[in-house]
Amino acid sequence: MKNIANLLFKAKILKNIPRSGYHFLGVGKESVAEHSFGTAFIAYVISQIEPDVNALRLISMCLVHDLTEAKIGDLNYVQKKYVTADENKALADITANLPFGSDLADLITEFNEGLSLEAKLARDADHLAFILELKTLADIGYNPPNKWLPFALKRLQTKTGKALAQNIMETSWDAWWLENYVDS
Repeated sequence: MKNIANLLFKAKILKNIPRSGYHFLGVGKESVAEHSFGTAFIAYVISQIEPDVNALRLISMCLVHDLTEAKIGDLNYVQKKYVTADENKALADITANLPFGSDLADLITEFNEGLSLEAKLARDADHLAFILELKTLADIGYNPPNKWLPFALKRLQTKTGKALAQNIMETSWDAWWLENYVDS
């Protein structure tokens, strides 16, 4: 149980690790844990749209996809040009001595390889979480997200991911709130 308690503390630290790409964007902020929640929620939605997918595997993969960042931090694409993180070592350290360590490692490895349907959908959920953030920032008047959105949209692989993205781009971030608004 001690190793499991340590795992929980490692996962908890993701609440304090900022996603580093926002520094380059110049606006917005989000922790790795906030991003993981958004990604996992999108995966849940995708699992309802794609009934033949293994929902538990998809959602679990999204929940833990950035767990190694508890050890290596969130390196953005610029930093990755100069810094090489040993994600495999971080993953081995995180999953060592856990009774379900190999299952956890399998989820993260499958996500990183991106070959299975669940992994492709999980990676799309990961990108869609970022697209939602960028779209929200653009809708409230920030211009830099408009430069980044085309790159994020190009990363989508699945029909479902692309369809969701199209609808996100066609919907104002606050449309849901104003849907049945009545001024009293």
